[in-house]
Amino acid sequence: MAYELSWWMATLLVGTGLIAGFINILAGGGSFLTIPALMLLGIPADIANATNRVGVMLQAVEGIRGFQRKGMLPQNAIVPMLVPTVTGSLLGSLLASYMPLALLEPIILITLISMALLMVFKPSFVTPPPGTEPLSPWQSASGFAGMFFAGVYGGFIQAGVGFVLIAALAGALRYDLVRANALKMVATGVFTAIALTVFIARDQILWIPGLLLALGSVIGARLSVNFAVSVNQEVLRWLLLVIVIAVCLAVWLT
Repeated sequence: MAYELSWWMATLLVGTGLIAGFINILAGGGSFLTIPALMLLGIPADIANATNRVGVMLQAVEGIRGFQRKGMLPQNAIVPMLVPTVTGSLLGSLLASYMPLALLEPIILITLISMALLMVFKPSFVTPPPGTEPLSPWQSASGFAGMFFAGVYGGFIQAGVGFVLIAALAGALRYDLVRANALKMVATGVFTAIALTVFIARDQILWIPGLLLALGSVIGARLSVNFAVSVNQEVLRWLLLVIVIAVCLAVWLT
């Protein structure tokens, strides 16, 4: 596929990846920056969506490594969390390869607005009180459904899936925001790997733009992990709220 990649566009991709990597670790929505950046090269939306997963995959790997080094990744929660997520992501990846991306935009906008309202009027939704015992998806019907929906949406289009994962992990399963973000990166990595497999099989990846985005994303992810574990829950909650509102506006205006 023909596209134009000048030095300044390459710089833009790396810089956009860095910003996206940083905010994706803390919240989500970075793909609302990276997919349009890829489309500036003249890449169609479906190919941009597929190519974007290269950066998301490597960013997730760096985030997982970072949280693991900091002792913030609850490993015993990984397998129970992945059952509904992987199931949903396979379905979402197949949908993404054959259906228009616009189908899920109204759903994610409603989800983001609902999450913003809950964070304002019910702060404990994403910041459980200290000492709260987290739940397994098998102990929470809403948690299981949330993780399944996150997998479907993440497999379909990456943009905004972090918010859905946080809603399930912190809101339904009651993890604090740091550990919810750590588990979010595991889930993101797994269903992104599944999505990449589908997109590679269908020859929908442009590797040079994807790896340029990935370079910035990995740097942003590393910086973000260090920031996330050094601040308190309230700071993370307010940052999450600001990012949710910003992404809501971005979706609304596009």
